[in-house]
Amino acid sequence: MLNIVILAAGLGKRMQSNLPKVLHALAGKPMLAHALDSARALSPARIVVVVGHGADRVKEAFADQPDVQFALQQPQHGTGHAVQQAVPLLVEGDADDATLVLYGDVPLVQPDTLQRLLAARGQGLAVLTEQLADPTGYGRIVRDAQGRVLRIVEHKDASESERAIGEVNTGIVAAPTAKLKDWLSRIDNNNAQGEYYLTDIIGLAVGDGDTVSTAQPAAGWETLGVNSRVQQAALERTWQLEQARRQLEAGVTLADPARFDVRGTLRCGRDVFIDVGCVFEGTVELADGVHVGPHSVLRDVTIGAGTRIEAYSHLQQAEVGGDARIGPYARLRPGAKLGARSHVGNFVEIKNTVLGEDSKANHLAYVGDAEVGARVNIGAGTITCNYDGVNKHRTIIEDDAFIGSDTQLVAPVTVRRGATIGAGTTLTREAPADRLTLSRAKQATIEGWTRPVKKS
Repeated sequence: MLNIVILAAGLGKRMQSNLPKVLHALAGKPMLAHALDSARALSPARIVVVVGHGADRVKEAFADQPDVQFALQQPQHGTGHAVQQAVPLLVEGDADDATLVLYGDVPLVQPDTLQRLLAARGQGLAVLTEQLADPTGYGRIVRDAQGRVLRIVEHKDASESERAIGEVNTGIVAAPTAKLKDWLSRIDNNNAQGEYYLTDIIGLAVGDGDTVSTAQPAAGWETLGVNSRVQQAALERTWQLEQARRQLEAGVTLADPARFDVRGTLRCGRDVFIDVGCVFEGTVELADGVHVGPHSVLRDVTIGAGTRIEAYSHLQQAEVGGDARIGPYARLRPGAKLGARSHVGNFVEIKNTVLGEDSKANHLAYVGDAEVGARVNIGAGTITCNYDGVNKHRTIIEDDAFIGSDTQLVAPVTVRRGATIGAGTTLTREAPADRLTLSRAKQATIEGWTRPVKKS
């Protein structure tokens, strides 16, 4: 049985924020959410998040996640003290039970790395370590002449020779649950900080004759922590470059990997092209041959093969069929479903609408709460008047209809198959099939009229 404890009680003073540090975002979601994702990938029996500063806000942010339990550390007396608060919530079944300790402000450690750490520990204790050219500030891994781990010494407590050691502790450890409880009960705060260090369990394990093993992350960025806005911004760029690298290796063409942001999950088919400044949020799926123009924002959308999204288009909770054309400056709002080969042009907004195959709204239109058939043309300046101030109403436009420019379709209303609506019409009743329907005041010229002039 595996327990995972995530320490998330820190103040984050250097963030200069009222928001608890672990709720600050990385790639579009709280840092703690990243740590939880990695934890869940290991299928643990129990996840315990240790909270302290801003505890209520952290709990509220994850209140909808029933697999997370919380332990309160108040006041905060170090990492060892933090894990002690989680002890009553840890589950045990047999001697193989293990507890893994992670950190809410070290958000990017990957599940594969944690699996290696768990495998390395055998029946003993394992520490995730890293070799750094500049280990300043990190706890050092002290080994004997045979390379066996003896203890971890914090930077402030280290001697000159110990500070010269390049192998450092990342803070992430895996230990037998029963022994961890025992070691935690025996640590003290006899150190420069006057705190209870989790790292002191290593020395206790060695003293008890237990094996202490180590494992290393696949990439250095996995163990980078965030303590300031500067570190947050740097880690954001590091992670986005990693996201870009993965897409490039999968065959996606990125105009500039340094100007590319994924804040969720992006799945791409073959021969996808993504221009500069694009942002992908939630879950986005791009089929083969999709082209995304510069500075577009896509959130929770599915795009069919061969579709082109031109510059500065915003799509949210929408589905687009194959070989469609979107934008530039188009907006698809939640519930938009566009058929194959459909066109939505510049300054067109589609909301909660089905737009059929080969249908077009090429410029300056609003189509909301509508069902539009196939091969429909929607002229410039057309709007569906779908809201009466209280309720939303549907507009039905059947196949092969032609909607002239500057038309207002006052819902609920239906345009039958093949109907033509003359430009400037305000449609309030059903338009019959294959007929021209229009409503205009008779044009008149007023003789003798002059423009008013400004009074002196």
